[in-house]
Amino acid sequence: MNAYEPRLIDDLVERKLKSSGALVLRGPRAVGKTTTALHHAASSVRLDQRAEWIRAAELTPEALLTGAVPRLIDEWQLAPSIWNSIRAEIDARGLPGQFILTGSAAPAEDRTRHTGAGRMARLTLRPMTLSEQGKSTGQVHFADLFKKGTALGGMNGPTVPEFAEFIVKGGWPALHRLDASAAMDALTDYVDNLADVDLRTVDGRPDPLRMAALFKALARNTATEASLQKLAEEAEIPSGNLSVPTVRKYLDQLARIFVLEELPAWKPHIRSSIQTRVKPKWHFIDPSLATAALGVTPGGLLNDLNAMGLLFESLAVRDLRVYADVSDAKVFHYRDSTGLEIDAIVERRCGDWIGVEVKLGGERAIEGAVANFGKLRTRLTEPKLSRLASFCVITGGQASYTRPDGIHVLSLGHLRA
Repeated sequence: MNAYEPRLIDDLVERKLKSSGALVLRGPRAVGKTTTALHHAASSVRLDQRAEWIRAAELTPEALLTGAVPRLIDEWQLAPSIWNSIRAEIDARGLPGQFILTGSAAPAEDRTRHTGAGRMARLTLRPMTLSEQGKSTGQVHFADLFKKGTALGGMNGPTVPEFAEFIVKGGWPALHRLDASAAMDALTDYVDNLADVDLRTVDGRPDPLRMAALFKALARNTATEASLQKLAEEAEIPSGNLSVPTVRKYLDQLARIFVLEELPAWKPHIRSSIQTRVKPKWHFIDPSLATAALGVTPGGLLNDLNAMGLLFESLAVRDLRVYADVSDAKVFHYRDSTGLEIDAIVERRCGDWIGVEVKLGGERAIEGAVANFGKLRTRLTEPKLSRLASFCVITGGQASYTRPDGIHVLSLGHLRA
């Protein structure tokens, strides 16, 4: 049996189990939920392995809930009626850390299913960051970005061709050690089977051809605020285009299987008549899904650096989201009515925040990012401005440093939690 690969979320899992009766660990298929949950569980039942267990969950759920704790109920959404039984069991026991539930899809809403509020904590397991994969040097601590006045530095980060391979292979535990060709084959199968495998338990199962067309449209619009109308027009199918309502329905379904995760807009109070935009940016949970949908190789990315730049931004957002999760923070993007855009805003629950621009490389691009930071600073009002910890430009370069003006220029391949 292979040794367990530690995940950044591990400490957070332990914390949640000490404070809640159950932990719901969510995430896309093949992200490592079962492996991580088994690492923290004392006993388990895996509903996807035996059909009779699904029937037992519906008829005699108490039999499945008996065992050493924390007890893992894997792929619980296959028998959603067990949710209320687990909630009742938590109430009866009155102790934390009783159950871990994992699922690759959020079941349809059911008015009879209790929310679990106050009893069940929720965490999303995302694909592995570069640091978890051992592909980051770890010279820059993410937490240091929230320390004002800290000088940061690092050398010998990954090269742009290496980043192209990181994008294509993704952060999937079973794939990141494979060569790019083998990983691409596996991810092509993953994307091709979404409608038949991942979405089979979702209400209103989509038409595979229509879903594939929308998935490609999303892949072409990664890290953009493309409208539903634009996605509908670009989702080409033999009978024409998708309708906007169908696009919205399919996007919701992709979100329910955790492969699509919108990056919400940051909405601070700003000066004068300038208005913040509220459209989300489109990001897959991992940029490798976009390259798989489009059949793009590492070499193809290197031949189209504009497209690679958007996918590199998505790679950075993937890692920032994981680092934010374990730092009690959330990730947003900023855009206002003047067209000013900041790729990522990471804001802690306490209100401290950092602004992040993502640039594949080039001094001109870095200077443009620095100029954007200056414009944002002039738009913000107190107290939001006083909670600014730092601005940083994340790049695909090999060096990290802090400029004389205090702005950090950091290689994505130097970051760690």
